[in-house]
Amino acid sequence: MYPYHNKIKQRIFNNELLSYEFVKKYKAISPCLLLHFDTEPKIRPIREHRFKEYDDLFLHFSIR
Repeated sequence: MYPYHNKIKQRIFNNELLSYEFVKKYKAISPCLLLHFDTEPKIRPIREHRFKEYDDLFLHFSIR
């Protein structure tokens, strides 16, 4: 299985994240957190059940 979230977190730790946004729908994912990166793949969608995990991660980074 592809470690989807582990790879995304590593990219965040590597300062590749440009921005993020919450959208009502992205393809078949509703609601969705879209992460925008400066390297390919540029957009990574996150499903709702993982929102808290990423919110905590963003909070951690804002404190640093």
